[in-house]
Amino acid sequence: MLKYTGERIIPELMKPTNGMLLEHLARYHFAIHYLNGRVLDFACGSGFGSQAMAKAAKKRINQIVGIDIDAASIQYANAHYYHPSVSFQQADAVDPSLPEKLGQFDVIVSFETLEHIEDEGQYMSNIFHMLKPGGTLIISTPFGLGRGKPTSEPFHVHQLTEEEFKQLFHNYSQVDFYYQKGVLVEPGRQGLHYPIGIAVCTK
Repeated sequence: MLKYTGERIIPELMKPTNGMLLEHLARYHFAIHYLNGRVLDFACGSGFGSQAMAKAAKKRINQIVGIDIDAASIQYANAHYYHPSVSFQQADAVDPSLPEKLGQFDVIVSFETLEHIEDEGQYMSNIFHMLKPGGTLIISTPFGLGRGKPTSEPFHVHQLTEEEFKQLFHNYSQVDFYYQKGVLVEPGRQGLHYPIGIAVCTK
């Protein structure tokens, strides 16, 4: 049985009003507008987001592949979030052979993953090589003190500053930045603090 650890989002074990659950749902709903063709849910966790996207964009997608490094999460996803257009499999985000194993995608979604990754370069390289030319990446991360700096979150390697986050996407032809505060996702307003950044990138 998959256990709620404070990082893994398992809707069945959480109150509908749980703030972290609502934030995650808001990000997936934000991504729905961009979905088409073959989609990768990078670090899919319990799988609820992959299924939600498949249901909402069923006329525009061909397949959603959800991957996660945690075997228990993949087992839970297969048991609880089956959808005919979705497949779940265990995989490591920084495995250099990942692009060869999974192929390319029209859209890659990677929410709240970056802050858990030590080998940031390999992670971003895998994403870039798995994204088709003209494809869309939607990626989010919480802001913090910066690369290599301590964080109060026990499962986070570090949390990038806003500037560090923005510097990750120079290989893309177009990048639009959005910000999240609770369930609100918007381009950003002067003087308002946003704890989470979201980048929408076109290769």
